[in-house]
Amino acid sequence: MGKKIIIGIGCVAGLLVLVAGLYVLYLQLEYDRIEDNLAIEVENKQETILSAGDTYTIATYNIGFGAYSDDYTFFLDSGKMKDGTATRGKSGKAVSKQAVDANIQGSLAMMQEIDADFYLLQEVDEKADRSYDVNQRQAVVDTFPQYSNSFAYNFHSGYLMLPPSDPHGASLAGLMTLGKYKIDDTMRHQFIVDESFITKFTDLDRCFTTSRLPVDNGKELVLINVHMSAYDEGGLIRVQQLEQLTTIMATEETKGNYVIVGGDYNHNLGGELETFPSTQSVPDWIAVLDQENLPEGYQLVLAENNTEVASCRGADIPYEKGLTYETTVDGFIVSENVNAVSKNIDGGYLYSDHNPVVLSFELK
Repeated sequence: MGKKIIIGIGCVAGLLVLVAGLYVLYLQLEYDRIEDNLAIEVENKQETILSAGDTYTIATYNIGFGAYSDDYTFFLDSGKMKDGTATRGKSGKAVSKQAVDANIQGSLAMMQEIDADFYLLQEVDEKADRSYDVNQRQAVVDTFPQYSNSFAYNFHSGYLMLPPSDPHGASLAGLMTLGKYKIDDTMRHQFIVDESFITKFTDLDRCFTTSRLPVDNGKELVLINVHMSAYDEGGLIRVQQLEQLTTIMATEETKGNYVIVGGDYNHNLGGELETFPSTQSVPDWIAVLDQENLPEGYQLVLAENNTEVASCRGADIPYEKGLTYETTVDGFIVSENVNAVSKNIDGGYLYSDHNPVVLSFELK
């Protein structure tokens, strides 16, 4: 090998190292955690107050930033078939802007059909490369003009070059709470996250929100919208997040308030890991949340059709009923002064890798 070739290879290698170093520096400079206990503006405030003894409905739905049609796979999702074959998703962003528009409109149509009094939404993009800058937050507001709404950011990343074949890009996304009734205020609470290198750039700036609604008997209904960590093998971070969440739940219970917690827990709810037929093994990311994890005075509301319809599919392979792993990670926890029943809605994962879950409740 000639001297010039060796020098050339060395220069190219040095340039690649420099570019990689500058990129890591860029990500580090862009990385910024949102402050804890941050007041969130409630927009389009409604004035009607809740009444104890009346029945209301609330739905939780992770809309998957408009990317997850039933054949979509995501690069961070991995698993294996029961024969040991490893599986991994491919895409870092949605297939196209047209696909995002179709999925968001499909999700919104499902929400309109549910016609709930409240909605707790997760993975709603405001401006993100992964969803071709479709403003999903505005689409929700436009579809539900008669609802008050609040939006809490939980993903604000620099440009992620992962995967190299289909970069995820920069993202600005969050949790959204909507209601037909008066919401006095909403607060954003910061979750503990994995601060290790790379993971802190790819996982969300996890959080949960508390929204306070006055009730005609002088109490408050506290709605908690939650989205816990997903890619947390062994569930160690989620254990800490659950402690943060249950601490606030316990505090509200001692005040005598009504409390409803809903969202995407990224835990199997109830502990049944293989309820649905599948040719895949239980994935490593699955952790369990059941009744014994809750503080005194709370109950986990398992859907009445929990063994018939799941709320989430694995996104390491395209969805095929009976083949793809399914479980329920979305749902509700309520304080004991709330009567409640829930149902998983079978959306066939046409527009998201999650199905909506609806809770019918009465404040005692």
